[in-house]
Amino acid sequence: MSDIATVEKAGPMTLIQDVGRHGQQHLGVSVGGALDRHAAGWANHLLGNDPAAAVLEIVLGPFALRFASATCIALSGADCGWRLDGEPLQLWSSHRVPAGALLQGGMARSGLRGYLAVAGGFQSTPVWGSRATTVGEGLGGLCGEPLRVGDQLPYVADDDGLLRQTPCEFQREYGEQTEPLNLRLVPSNQFEKFSPSARQKLFSQSYQIAPDSDRMGVRLTGATLGQVPGNLVSEAVCPGAVQVPSNGQPIVLMRDCQTIGGYPKIGHVYSVDLDWLAQARPGSRVRFELGSLAESQALLREQRQFFLGARHAD
Repeated sequence: MSDIATVEKAGPMTLIQDVGRHGQQHLGVSVGGALDRHAAGWANHLLGNDPAAAVLEIVLGPFALRFASATCIALSGADCGWRLDGEPLQLWSSHRVPAGALLQGGMARSGLRGYLAVAGGFQSTPVWGSRATTVGEGLGGLCGEPLRVGDQLPYVADDDGLLRQTPCEFQREYGEQTEPLNLRLVPSNQFEKFSPSARQKLFSQSYQIAPDSDRMGVRLTGATLGQVPGNLVSEAVCPGAVQVPSNGQPIVLMRDCQTIGGYPKIGHVYSVDLDWLAQARPGSRVRFELGSLAESQALLREQRQFFLGARHAD
């Protein structure tokens, strides 16, 4: 029998997320899942949870959750100034929560998405093997929607775990940027279809993140890339693909992206760099730099092996 945590403040966009909904793309169902897999992965890892356990992804805040029974939690990602019954909690760490305690976070001081894990994971009903919420498709989480005040989240009470902290070298800070965030790019099969001047512009300028960016894609604004290749047949797309519509402004696809698209793709951002992009606020600057497929795959394999285990590394 599960215990219940009750949402007392929901924030603008708090979602139940996990590693995503795989194997359904042929049906037009997006992968979904936590946008910052580094932060979400550490939240589960600190508690010894299954890597696929459901966490909460909290955009900006404020957020508050009251726990009916004692358990352990872990916090990572954006710094929301977390407090437990008024006492400050350290980020990138696990903590014991007594029965009846109130966890509160304010507006994020830095970063965009905070992650909250509970021992054993939040126990919402899985859809196609995943609890991940994709709002556009109305799947997962609680009825496929962001959390609201009064929502009740089942969990299994367990406060016996060891308390842990993420090693300092793996804790991330998302303070005010003085330099653009570098996004390493693997050229796509359509890279050569773009003119030499368009490719040169892509790597020589910085872009601003547009306010209408979301979990489907991060829209970038900068000097237009000029004439964009046309007459392309729609094909499969995935998170990290950089589409360039007719206005010449790149869009980096994120975890809730569509499964096919007809815009030309100039490249693919390294999967591990999408974690950093997930924490960048509108108005922040990014810059593309040329990378390699081999490096991108090696870094992703390293991340997967750490969080998911050797059998999921490839």
